[in-house]
Amino acid sequence: CGARVILATRSARRGEAAASRIRRDTGNNEVRFMHLDLASLRSVRAFAGTFLRQEPQLHLLINNAGVSAGGTTEDGFSLPFQVNHLGHFLLTQLLLERLRSCAPSRVVIVASSAHCAGRLHPESLGRPPSGLFSTFQDYCDSKLANVLHARELATREQGTQVTCYAVHPGFVNTSLFRHAPLWLKPLLLPLAWLLFLDASEGARVVLDCATQDGLEPLSGRYFTDCGPRLPWPAGRDDRLARALWEGSERLVGL
Repeated sequence: CGARVILATRSARRGEAAASRIRRDTGNNEVRFMHLDLASLRSVRAFAGTFLRQEPQLHLLINNAGVSAGGTTEDGFSLPFQVNHLGHFLLTQLLLERLRSCAPSRVVIVASSAHCAGRLHPESLGRPPSGLFSTFQDYCDSKLANVLHARELATREQGTQVTCYAVHPGFVNTSLFRHAPLWLKPLLLPLAWLLFLDASEGARVVLDCATQDGLEPLSGRYFTDCGPRLPWPAGRDDRLARALWEGSERLVGL
């Protein structure tokens, strides 16, 4: 669409390669890479500071991450919860004033239908869940957090012309399963190749929420490739959304 686009990702090699490929394929030279590691709150703050110094305009923020690996971050939080939610929560808050000053503007948060299995407990946010399928549960919890983040952000930004949308892009064949247990990969990888969308197909609903006219009255809603849909009951829990917001502020030091 001729926009100036910043690709914020942790891998300089892959980020620069993607930016170069997009410039070549589209003819738009205003596509740039900037380093951002969502597993480090220090990196999120550094990115936001650099962006705000260098870029006077921000009309669209797309928060897209889907880490499903176990482990903890340098900040002491579970890896999926920080990368998929906390890092984006902090980034959005740090850039929010710029989004307001450039309004009308949008925040698109890439969620997942996996939020159906999410179980968020405000008193234990950021801690890895226990159990045999703890990594999968952690991923589902983070995706429920995405849906609730969009819902609460929309509520708090009423009247500012900053709108927000949570999006399930479909089941997309990216590198989501690269951290799956070795015994599970022979089952997951063929399924991904046979049944999942490729990345360009998965991007369509995200781009629709980013660019489609007239979505402002639907701020805070959850979208799939069929349009706005009701999320699962936990994704409509306003008390849980507020508790998640307040807990997230505490965890990232806001």
